[in-house]
Amino acid sequence: MTEGFYMPAEWAPHSCCWMAWPCRPGLWADEEAVARDYAGVANTIARFERVRMLAPSHKITDARKLLGENVDVIELPIDDSWTRDSGPNFLVNREGDLAGSTWSFNAWGGKYHPYDQDAKMGSRILELAGVREFPSRLVAEGGGVTVDGEGTVITTESCLLNANRNPNWSRDEVETELCRTLGAEKVIWLPGDPEDTETDGHVDGIAVFIEPGRVLLEVNPDKSDPYYPTGKLNLAALRGQTDARGRKLEIEFIQSGPYYTEAWTGGCASYVNAYLANGSVIVPGYGYDQDTRAVETFQRLFPERDVVQVPIANIALGGGGVHCITQQQPATR
Repeated sequence: MTEGFYMPAEWAPHSCCWMAWPCRPGLWADEEAVARDYAGVANTIARFERVRMLAPSHKITDARKLLGENVDVIELPIDDSWTRDSGPNFLVNREGDLAGSTWSFNAWGGKYHPYDQDAKMGSRILELAGVREFPSRLVAEGGGVTVDGEGTVITTESCLLNANRNPNWSRDEVETELCRTLGAEKVIWLPGDPEDTETDGHVDGIAVFIEPGRVLLEVNPDKSDPYYPTGKLNLAALRGQTDARGRKLEIEFIQSGPYYTEAWTGGCASYVNAYLANGSVIVPGYGYDQDTRAVETFQRLFPERDVVQVPIANIALGGGGVHCITQQQPATR
């Protein structure tokens, strides 16, 4: 454990949410539509907690035109807009102090260039927050883990054991460093999704802790869908697992969007890729028939929270969802 610090679960209270304005040239065909979707997510989250939006100097004016007054726009050099992955892991300790750990960032295995500014994003956010940094040489992204805040991490082999991340690290070494930088005690490995060519199978498109001892897993029941075998493999790996406290994990299910070519529009189609803002769940909407069922599932799982669906079909084409573009900063005493 990093000097008594640990990463709280996402359902713990937040002081704010960090985001980064879309700015990578050529990533999306319709940049104006993507900007509107980003603003829609930010303004929705801002109904429940403060949002701090990073933007490069040439995008500041565009961002301020679309963002509400409860969103702080902060000028900062960035390469891309996936704050979950290049931002820090915020940590707390039992005394209520705030800190953060930062992993090394190489743009999902060197898939995009440049990425030198995003490699500094985690440190810069921690500096803006005025808190201590615990750096790491491990190449990883925030979307590659989900934590329960009680010592357990779930991650995927297809991502963190990929040769494009940590080719000279053993599985045990990756596990040890995950526990050190997240203040955890146990790592549960899922196979992930080797067919995912963007993130190499981030867990935040597959499974997420929704409370201690309880995991929401994405499985498409349609056996003709190309994602069906992936979901079944991850289910098999998760079934029977116990967490760091010795509890057998309870598994809840949600259907993914379609991945067969007749219906899939490309990019992200994951509903577990949602964000737990204070008192709410921000659910991605892709324009698929499953959108309504996803909302119903989250309403059942979080009856005490406001469940709000936000259209992100344009963002999804870049390979990520609501969770990918957000990073929570926990509230402290």
